[in-house]
This record gives sequence, C-alpha cells and structure tokens, in this order.
Amino acid sequence: MHGEFKVPNGKLVVADVDVRDGVLTDIRLSGDFFLEPEDALGRMSDALDGLPADAPATTFEQAIERARGDAVMVGFDPRSIAIAVLRALGRSTSWADHTFELVDTGEQHPAMQMALDEVITRQVGDGERPPTLRVWEWASNAVIIGSFQSLSNEVDLDAAARHDTTVVRRISGGGAMFVEPGNTITYSLYVPATLVEGMSFIQSYAFLDAWVVRALRELGVEASYVPINDIVSPAGKIGGAAQKRTANGAVLHHVTMSYDMDAAKMLDILRIGREKLSDKGHVSAAKRVDPIRSQTGLSRAEVVEAMLQSFENSYGLRRVELDDATRKEAEELAREKYEDPAWLARVP
Repeated sequence: MHGEFKVPNGKLVVADVDVRDGVLTDIRLSGDFFLEPEDALGRMSDALDGLPADAPATTFEQAIERARGDAVMVGFDPRSIAIAVLRALGRSTSWADHTFELVDTGEQHPAMQMALDEVITRQVGDGERPPTLRVWEWASNAVIIGSFQSLSNEVDLDAAARHDTTVVRRISGGGAMFVEPGNTITYSLYVPATLVEGMSFIQSYAFLDAWVVRALRELGVEASYVPINDIVSPAGKIGGAAQKRTANGAVLHHVTMSYDMDAAKMLDILRIGREKLSDKGHVSAAKRVDPIRSQTGLSRAEVVEAMLQSFENSYGLRRVELDDATRKEAEELAREKYEDPAWLARVP
C-alpha cells in the first residue's frame, strides 16, 4: 500500500507498507527530504515494523521519534511520516481523494448562516453530501461570537441595535467577528476528518487555509498564515479561522476575512479589551486589521471569484444549488436554536 504526504512549505514524504495479520511490515520510507545521518531512515522504518495497523497516529509518531535519535530532519518530521503511513493504510486522505462541491446558498441572515453550517457539516459527516465549500453572502449586518464567549463581555448590545446588527453565536470556538454585507468574505469548508487525520489542530488550520493564502498571494496580497488561526499581511490581520469537529467524523472549518471595514462601527459594537490587544503589540483594534481592499484594486466579487478559481484549479470544484431539503432543515434549526435567546446567552 502506497501513501504520500506533502509537508506544507516542506518536502514530500512517501510510505510503502504491507499489512500482515493486522500489523505493519515491510515498511519503505522515501521522499525528497534531507536527513543526516542517512541510516536514520532505516531505523525509523524498522521502528514501525510490527505496530498494529489500526494504532493511533501518535503511536506511529512516537515510535519514529524514538528511532530518530539525534538525526537532523529537514523538510519533514516524525508526524509527516505518520501521516504518509496513515494514507497508505487508507485511514487518511488527501485533497485529490475527494470531489468537492461549491454550494450556492444565496444571501442569508445571520441565524440561517449558522444553521446552514451545522446542517451541511452533519451531511458531510453522514456521507449524504461530498466535501463542500461555501462562500457566505450576507443579507444583513452581524456579530458572530464564538461558542465559548461571554455575550456580555464581548458585545455592546445597545450599540449593536443602533447599528442594526444581529448578534448570533456559532458552534465553533474563537473570537467575535463583525461583518457587513459587501465588506466581508466568509467561507466554510466541510470535510471528512480523514483529510486532517494525524495532524494537530494547529497544523490542520494552516493546512485547510493554505489554498486561500495561495489565492490571495496570486492577487498580489501579501498574505501569510500565523498560528493559531490568523491570515495576515505585513500591515495587520486579514482574517481569522475557527473549527468544529463532530462526532460523525466531519470537520467544519470557516474563515472570516475583511475586504473592507468600518472600524468606528466595529469598535462601537465589540468590547475589545486591552488584554486581547496586548499580545499583538497594538493599542488600537483598528490598527490590527488590514482589509484586502487596501492591497488590491479588485472588487469583492472579483476577489471571491479568483479564490474559487484557484481552489478549482488545485482540487476541482462542482457548482451546485442549495437543495430544498437542506434549506428546510436549516430554516427549522435557525428558528429553534440560533434565534433562541437562551442559545445566544448560554455563556453569561
């Protein structure tokens, strides 16, 4: 069995393995990486021999780490070998193993956006829908707070009302986001957990956003990724990502980026404290944000289309409309959960 893993900003790792009586055997590791001394590769291969084929990725990684000793690994690491082995075993997948759909859900209000995320994630996990990409189109202003944030600490509700801004709570963690139609680019990826199998949470964030960083750079935006979950430029933050992993084996990964921004309105609504700003080296939240529009003359629609074209060129993308069954399920969930004041205020 054959598996390959291209380390982000690194080298290709290849694993060829056999399985006999439920254990690994005849492991052959290769790739275009650098390793000194070279006999460490044989030690790492031998360390995997005899391990259960269904062992967790950490078992493979720890065995490789022990066998590595003082060897210098350039362009790869023990975790990347573990992922290549998982792919050989069919337990981890790559982008090329999937057919992606782009679902057009049209303009939606905040509660419906939250509900669509939850419903589509469930569908992907249950195998009812292939891995899917969705670009959100906003019908109204919104503040979206993270699953674990305190409503009263994060949002000035009186200010939100003055600015006709609806506050909703999402199912993923992370911080509050202020969005306005036309000024924000939000997208969601709904993928099986096998696509990030063997990766740490931090690694999976960078992995799932590498395509959009690449697309922005193709447009002349000096974008890069900063752990844990920020897309940035030299001038400041472009956007932030959040994730939710579900029991049925799906990963929801969504990102909100600023195309343009009304800094005064954002600062009026969001209670952004000095403690949050202190680790960024800024005293002003407005200075932390660098909208995409500041680096390109393209319209928001042109930026979105360029992003989608980049994704399609890399992984393929079939465009579909939102089906009636999904719409109906999301509308019901929006009413029963995301419009419920108890859900919004569940963290005091």
